[in-house]
Amino acid sequence: MVINMEFLKGEDIYLKLDKKTAGNIRKQWLPAYHFTICDMHGDEVGGCDLRIGYNKNAYYGGNIGYHIDEKYRGHHYAGKACLLLFQLAKKHKMDYLIITCNPDNHASRKTCEYAGGTLEEIVEIPEDNDMRKIGETEKCIYRFSLLNY
Repeated sequence: MVINMEFLKGEDIYLKLDKKTAGNIRKQWLPAYHFTICDMHGDEVGGCDLRIGYNKNAYYGGNIGYHIDEKYRGHHYAGKACLLLFQLAKKHKMDYLIITCNPDNHASRKTCEYAGGTLEEIVEIPEDNDMRKIGETEKCIYRFSLLNY
């Protein structure tokens, strides 16, 4: 699927496509888009990615990941990036997205609330999940219905 990415611009930020990655069925990795988040001056303020589709790994790891460089935090850039990514997900006929974070990550929880997510549950990560192997134990599971965007 070829998609024009011109719509990935907001009032404060735009998303610059870095790469697309194919999924890996054996590892249960979904195909993904990877972006740099830029402010309107062209400064790189962070990054985000969108994983297309649904599976067990996406439930615990989320369809969207993001990070904002420390000096650019406090401007809702991650939340604004999520709102832009929702539009891309809709072009892939996705009805909802999952974003997850650690229960003690208050900034990420605020980002999910800013972007309109509903906290479905706080879950223990299964023993066989890669995140568990690096010391993660729990995740907040936020659901975003794309019918609202």
